[in-house]
Amino acid sequence: QVQLVESGGGLVQAGGSLRLSCAASGRTFTFSNYAMGWFRQAPGKERELIACINWSGGSTSYADSVKGRFTISRDNAKKMVYLQMNSLKPEDTAIYYCAAGSRWISFRGDYWGQGTQVTVSS
Repeated sequence: QVQLVESGGGLVQAGGSLRLSCAASGRTFTFSNYAMGWFRQAPGKERELIACINWSGGSTSYADSVKGRFTISRDNAKKMVYLQMNSLKPEDTAIYYCAAGSRWISFRGDYWGQGTQVTVSS
């Protein structure tokens, strides 16, 4: 019913940049009605909320670990959400997931993508 597909992951050197994309689709899924978020999960750790954005894109929130380096944005006409990742560090290495949820505040994912691997070398 709802499909979220991430892309843009890869291997980069510390200090480099990547832009992740998430494409949304679904017969009854209205993209512009949902808040969107990016999570990441490193081996042996729980999923961590990195950034989220409200339905219109007018409000955003970031984890302290990525503030000033990552930027979340969305294009409702294209049903896309993005994560621009700058000044990457080895600690950013993880699988990154996009998610759709009913609320921007206290964001929780109701629908999830399969994830894309980001690896940052030192």
